[in-house]
Amino acid sequence: MAKPVILTVDDDPEVLQAIARDLRKQYGDRFRIVRADSGAGAIEALHQIKLRSETVALFLVDQRMPQMNGVEFLEQAIPLFPEAKRSLLTAYADTDAAIRAINSAKLDYYLLKPWDPPEERLYPVLDDLLDDWLANFRPPFEGIRVVGNRWSPQSHDVKDFLARNQIPYQWLDVELEKEACELLAYGEPDGLQRLPLVLFTDGSRLVQPTNLEIAERIGLRTQAERPFYDLAIVGGGPAGLAAAVYGASEGLTTVMIEREAPGGQAGSSSRIENYLGFPVGLSGADLARRAVTQAKRFGVEILTPQSVTGVRIQDSYRILTLADGSEISCHALLIATGVSYRKLNIPGEERLSGAGVYYGAAMTEALSCKDEDVFVVGGANSAGQAAMHFSKYARSVTMLVRGESLTKSMSQYLIDQIESMPNITVRTYTQVAEVKGNHNLEAIVLQNSRTGDLETVPATSLFIFIGARPQTDWLSGVVERDENGFIMAGPDLLQNQRRPQGWTIDRDPFLLEASVPGIFVAGDVRYGSVKRVASGVGEGSVCVQFVHRYLSKV
Repeated sequence: MAKPVILTVDDDPEVLQAIARDLRKQYGDRFRIVRADSGAGAIEALHQIKLRSETVALFLVDQRMPQMNGVEFLEQAIPLFPEAKRSLLTAYADTDAAIRAINSAKLDYYLLKPWDPPEERLYPVLDDLLDDWLANFRPPFEGIRVVGNRWSPQSHDVKDFLARNQIPYQWLDVELEKEACELLAYGEPDGLQRLPLVLFTDGSRLVQPTNLEIAERIGLRTQAERPFYDLAIVGGGPAGLAAAVYGASEGLTTVMIEREAPGGQAGSSSRIENYLGFPVGLSGADLARRAVTQAKRFGVEILTPQSVTGVRIQDSYRILTLADGSEISCHALLIATGVSYRKLNIPGEERLSGAGVYYGAAMTEALSCKDEDVFVVGGANSAGQAAMHFSKYARSVTMLVRGESLTKSMSQYLIDQIESMPNITVRTYTQVAEVKGNHNLEAIVLQNSRTGDLETVPATSLFIFIGARPQTDWLSGVVERDENGFIMAGPDLLQNQRRPQGWTIDRDPFLLEASVPGIFVAGDVRYGSVKRVASGVGEGSVCVQFVHRYLSKV
């Protein structure tokens, strides 16, 4: 934890040096001594201390200074750090002003110059003040702080990126918290007050940053260490993470490239209760964290946030082009990019995305929905897990399901849990026809899928968990895909016992091998896959055995 600050202010350089020396001698092991030679300079120092999420324990200020005297400084400093102790350094002639300041500036003590010897005339007084301050001190949050607006899509993106990468942060809403407005004023001195403002522990800040800018600032790896790998994995969900662990543990130089955050859709699940070996369940974030730790222990290089824009085949090499223009080559390539939530494609959806309309994001936005009415679109496990999570915070949760029931798409254990929750309602044969609102979601239009009847209901939060849309356009013309973009592999490639067009070696594709030798596919992005975490982990781990068999012939 950063040391609390003792701030001393004096316009006389010799006095300032002397008081700072004596303070450092007595308190330097427990407090950081900051000095300023003017009131204005001290106020600027306080702004920087505030932006670093540090705290001030004591102001020790000279009374007689030009432009801004000690009492005037304290009157401006107190709102910034109201709990700090306040003491004036005065000459004998200034004692009347010091006495008046006891009331006007809530002064705790005044000390006469000179204070020699400090052991008798300085330290005893300051010891009492600091002991009193420490008795009531509560350390501030140490970590990244995000100042934003709940209805700002870019603020939502920053929160979601940090949460999914398991980076602790503090959220400060400018509409709800005075401190947020203060930090915005300090961090955006030009008055534009653009959101979000991201504050780091070293006092630096980013305004409206991209995920890549945040990643570089917090030390996430976005560029590869080497040009070539035995195995490159695109996608960091359960399948990709499992393949990374097994590949690296079995001696393959392995790189995993993830567009957003390790864990994929599963990583944002609030609770997975049917995963083997965890009888009380675990969150998707926990599963991702454990898997990432395991992968790194075996030497997997993880690039995030980073995406692949293209792949080309050159002899026995598969060469990946990354979003930043760099390239990585490998002998074996595994595609494990999973799927993304589909959009509803209804009026207002694009405009209100991130401002009340969200895709997934149950973990990120749940606290903001306290005592509100939440709507969840979808009838599969991800929607059910989100509804259960929201029910802990929201006044009510309404699940909107287009079909006749949940039984065809959701695990029975989740159905039972949902039925037992008094604040969860399931509306079947219901879909969203439109979302309304100016700057944020205000209402949704519901349509009965049997009768076509419309109903408008007030709403501030709509969470969408529907469908499976693979993002495989970057593989167009490289591997065979079905009409929806899912990658064909293994037996699904053998039409009438004939191998895929352009297949170049004298054997059939392996079980999880795509239409190009040495390119494999695992998890939800594979045509015909089972959309479950355990099956993704299984495919990722099994795939490594086929990678070894392929590499043995390269």
